Amino acid sequence: MVHSAYDCFELLGGSPTKIDAIESYGSKLFLGCSDGSLRIYAPDFAGSELSPPSDQHVLRKEQYALERTVVGFSKKPIVSMEVLESRELLLSLSESIAFHRLPSLETIAVITKAKGANVYSWDDRRGFLCYARQKRVHIFRHDGGGGFVEVKDFGVPDTVKSMSWSGENICLAIRKEYVILNATNGALSEVFPSGKLASPLVVSLPSGELLLGKENIGVFVDQNGKLLQADRICWSEAPTAVIIQKPYAIALLPRRVEVRSLRVPYPLIQTVVLQNIRRLVKSNNAVIVALDYSVYGLFPVPLGAQIVQLTASGNFEEALALCKLLPPEDSSLRAAKEGSIHIRYAHHLFDNGSYEEAMEHFLASQVDITYVLSVYPSIVLPKTTVIPEPEGIVDMSLDASHLQRGSSGLSDDMESSLPPQPSEFDENTALEFKKVNHNTLVALIKFLQKKRFGIVEKAAYEGTEEVVLDAVGDGFTSTRSKKSNKGRAVASINSAAREMAAILDTALFQALVLTGQSSAVLDLLKGLNYCDVKICEEILQKGNHYATLLELYKSNSTHHKALKLLHQLLEESKSNQSQGNLTQMFSPQAIIEYLKPLCATDPMLVLEFSTLVLENCPMQTIELFLSGNIPADLVNSYLKQHAPSMQGKYLELMLAMNENGIPGSLQNEMVQIYLSEVLDWYAELNAEQKWDEKDYSPTRKKLLSALESISGYNPEALLKCLPLDALFEERAILLGKMNQHELALSLYIQKLNLPELALAYCDRIYVSLVHQPPTKSSGNIYLTLMQIYLNPRKTTKNIEKQIANLVSSQNTNIPRVASGTSFKARVGRATKKIASIKGAEDMQVGPSSTDSGRSDGDAEESNEEGDSTIMLDQVLDLLSRRWDRINGAQALKLLPRETKLQNLLPFLAPLLKKSSEAYRNFSVIKSLRQSENLQVKDELYNQRKTLVKIASDSMCSLCNKKIGTSVFAVYPNGKTLVHFVCFRDSQSMKAVAKPRKR
Repeated sequence: MVHSAYDCFELLGGSPTKIDAIESYGSKLFLGCSDGSLRIYAPDFAGSELSPPSDQHVLRKEQYALERTVVGFSKKPIVSMEVLESRELLLSLSESIAFHRLPSLETIAVITKAKGANVYSWDDRRGFLCYARQKRVHIFRHDGGGGFVEVKDFGVPDTVKSMSWSGENICLAIRKEYVILNATNGALSEVFPSGKLASPLVVSLPSGELLLGKENIGVFVDQNGKLLQADRICWSEAPTAVIIQKPYAIALLPRRVEVRSLRVPYPLIQTVVLQNIRRLVKSNNAVIVALDYSVYGLFPVPLGAQIVQLTASGNFEEALALCKLLPPEDSSLRAAKEGSIHIRYAHHLFDNGSYEEAMEHFLASQVDITYVLSVYPSIVLPKTTVIPEPEGIVDMSLDASHLQRGSSGLSDDMESSLPPQPSEFDENTALEFKKVNHNTLVALIKFLQKKRFGIVEKAAYEGTEEVVLDAVGDGFTSTRSKKSNKGRAVASINSAAREMAAILDTALFQALVLTGQSSAVLDLLKGLNYCDVKICEEILQKGNHYATLLELYKSNSTHHKALKLLHQLLEESKSNQSQGNLTQMFSPQAIIEYLKPLCATDPMLVLEFSTLVLENCPMQTIELFLSGNIPADLVNSYLKQHAPSMQGKYLELMLAMNENGIPGSLQNEMVQIYLSEVLDWYAELNAEQKWDEKDYSPTRKKLLSALESISGYNPEALLKCLPLDALFEERAILLGKMNQHELALSLYIQKLNLPELALAYCDRIYVSLVHQPPTKSSGNIYLTLMQIYLNPRKTTKNIEKQIANLVSSQNTNIPRVASGTSFKARVGRATKKIASIKGAEDMQVGPSSTDSGRSDGDAEESNEEGDSTIMLDQVLDLLSRRWDRINGAQALKLLPRETKLQNLLPFLAPLLKKSSEAYRNFSVIKSLRQSENLQVKDELYNQRKTLVKIASDSMCSLCNKKIGTSVFAVYPNGKTLVHFVCFRDSQSMKAVAKPRKR
């Protein structure tokens, strides 16, 4: 609650019957009770020591007593009542609408047509009454006497829930929306929906406008239903009734009465908590609140008292608003109050911590900046002749303790620069003191920024004049010294305007530094400024404001100095872990952020100062290299020297960003790094006899992915580095890169026993060659896989021999990929005999095998190794899945004769269907082409049937004589006619005129 705008006073209590309606007439209260009676109450002067007041036409702030009871005032409970003071009538809505003369309560009119009416509205200016009954709206006019004349009767879509006159029209709440009813022709125009939960509410304002309720929001509209303003009154809950008594709006909520100001943003002024409130009625000088069995009065507190109350409580804005409501005859009093409030407001705001608002008042009063700066002893001002130093100010020299920043990021400089505080100050007081000082500096910054434009503009004008004088005089030396500072004004200050500008900019710089606004300091230093150089440098150096100092270096392009400072600060933060905020502020990430814009301009500087960063944040450093334009070869050689463990990660990220942007040598180096790690991992597991070909470490997955996706490495060199008895999948990929497809497929089938990988390999080869001219391998890759399935024994022997030949050809020249004894052992094993292919022991060539010409040695070996059968099921599965990519005739030749035709149905059925469809399509195409050929021939014949008509006046185009009956010729255009003799002569002349070739 802001203040007490109304005094709540109980007027009467303990009503014998329940109160349904209430109204006031003069100083009396009319209570419509549930039994249909009208109880009239008046102030109880008998029980009061005060004499009856002279003004008997206002509600009294006293206890009320029953004056009389009108029994049978209405047959049914009274819904609502309204006193029409201009006509001395009492309007009541019960069973129907009745009018009684006041004060005698004589019945003068009863509108019988209003029987069953639920809501009404009275227009006192014109004497018009409108009410709603069922789905109709009736309009009556008071004839000035005791009668009412019906004027209009309109139908509406549904029952009216609330209504009010709006000028010449009527605003209705029907269903869940508000509409405007034209009282002349009954036309309805929609306004907006009324909400889903709360009941609609239409309130007429004294200005003739309307306040419409939508849930807990009050919307202002004009007489035509158009929105007046974007602001809304937001109540705590949806009100059931609202009355306007300037400058407040009083709303009846379910459990209380809420008073809000009519001044945007409609703040809450007062809340009156009462139980079981039934009615809220506006009186001539108060607001009446009716409960079930009691009545309260809300009496407004006088404006003068409210202003004093608001001023005393610090609510100066509301006090200023109330001052404008004082009567015009009190204009001198109002001006005096407003002036006093403004003065007290400024002091009150500053004393209570609202420094920014206080500065606004200082700004409006055009106070000199030196007066404001005199209350900031922590601000060091340059020595000038503008003002003498204020007396009583303590020593303002700053040392490191003054400028030391806490972990909160806020300045504690003002605390240390103020006079020494008593030792009995506790910690909470010190913290509060620090917070206050920071807020005062923020407010000072805004004040100085608003004052700065005019002061700096005037100083710049004087500076321009001085530059002109120096240019024509002998001030070259001084001008040169002025230009030495980037973006700065002249160093010598000899005018009042520039002295004031120097005071302002120096104070602004210090305030920005003390509040940690480094970006604002940078903006200040980049532009035209009059900061005192000596003071600013001393503050930045002694106060350890490294971030601002770095920004200063950066703005002057002294990057080497800034990076050296960053490295120094980072080393200090590592050696002294207690300085938590220093570690957080000057971490390796700060160096990375500083280096980012330098990648394009000075890559060597980036590489030079990234050593320490790479040690602490390797991933961020690599991303720095990738985001800039540093050549990949340069970064790779740098990482190889300073961080070999991160070389692979850099190449991996580089390749992920742009595969074509990384040279083939780096791709090969990245694959070798992966292979070296995988070989170390294999050697470790193999030594522990835990190696499994189906184990995949993260690095092995990367190796497999790199071998498949990139093409810049040398597969022959990598193949020689692989162990002979492991890493068959890597070997298969490398063999595929060398176009050794049969060997690769054999490894997938015989060594890895992974038919799916073999099929995927065939698919990759087929797709890669589908857009190239047909080759032998593109059509036979699947047939090669079939042969491996059908001749496992022969394939095993071939793979052993061919791999042995590939490896043994350059065994003596194996490149060194990794250092250490483990890799040397692997290289030594490369010369050993290739081990027997795993799984060959269980193979036996059956009678149906195409390899029937085995030697005795083969049979003997077969008996030792076990049965070796063809993999017919895999062949049939391959044919059924890739029937559209396999030559059917060649595939059938490879199959054993004992293969059942029924097993070939998944292969032959779609193949034959496709062949028949292709045959039909080609036949149709052939027929269409024949038809097209016939059409072209017919067109040719038609073109050859050219008709030329020779008339008696037809002339030769060459000799201009008539054709007559002579032989003629026609040019291809079909229009030019010539004698044949003329045509022949013209051709002969062209032949003679044509130059002879040499």
